Amino acid sequence: MNSRAREFSGGDERRRPTPPRRPPGKHIVLDRALESLPLFRLSDSAEEASILYTPPAGGRWRVLPSPGDRLPGTFDQDVYVEICRRFLDAGEPNDGSVSFTLHAFLRSIGRRADGRTYEQLRAALSRLERTSLESSAAYYNASSGQPLDGRFTVLSAVSIDRRRVADREQLALFPNVTTAEPGDARVTLSPLLRGNISRGHATSLVASQYQALSSPVARRLYRLLEVARAEDTVTWRIELEALAEQMPLVQRYPSHLQRVLQPAHEMLLTAGIVRDAKVHQQDRTWYVDYVLAMRTA
Repeated sequence: MNSRAREFSGGDERRRPTPPRRPPGKHIVLDRALESLPLFRLSDSAEEASILYTPPAGGRWRVLPSPGDRLPGTFDQDVYVEICRRFLDAGEPNDGSVSFTLHAFLRSIGRRADGRTYEQLRAALSRLERTSLESSAAYYNASSGQPLDGRFTVLSAVSIDRRRVADREQLALFPNVTTAEPGDARVTLSPLLRGNISRGHATSLVASQYQALSSPVARRLYRLLEVARAEDTVTWRIELEALAEQMPLVQRYPSHLQRVLQPAHEMLLTAGIVRDAKVHQQDRTWYVDYVLAMRTA
């Protein structure tokens, strides 16, 4: 097996007491099949019309934005991971639905809650519902036990209710209600993703480690490394070019890729996710070698 093959509504608030807040879960469970495929662009300056990827085992994977929109990006990556965390914390509901306020969600991912970020979050949720993920024998469907030929989206439904102005003005009369929350959202995770998670075709992140990584590149690398861990890999070698395609990164020259990866590698080492990360050349091919650290949480 070669190195590439080893990749892998407001008026009722006064009648309902506010439930006590639970601390966020320690782990985040993600669909391993989706984690091994590129989805979120990691450069906000990139303007690709789509993502096209050929996995080492064969098949074809495409990410197609809805008309007039762009590909999911770095903010969308964090929104996706947080939805999966909330899905797990909610006990993996059978209908796949998770409810939250926009304000609480933004605070959970470490973002300031203001007009700009509210709109960012609404746009990200819409993008996760409308961006088409096209698999031609690339995405593994654990329910059927076969690679999928078809299209799906990360979220199968999104509903956001904006509070009416009159309701927001009344919220100040009730001390148990947070006035900073301008909307309530309910999203439904794709049945395909839920099916893979429920059947154990999944990976797990340590929430505190993910949140400690300030770089979107480091966060994506962490997600990929956990795919390797789930496949019982301790030392993972991958061609540098193949890694760039799988993440995906827009840079193509080895020197440029190393400049992008080096800060992310330092973050992964500091966070205790890897024990070693090296880029090196063998003959005329560049490789990246990772040694995963043992989990401490």
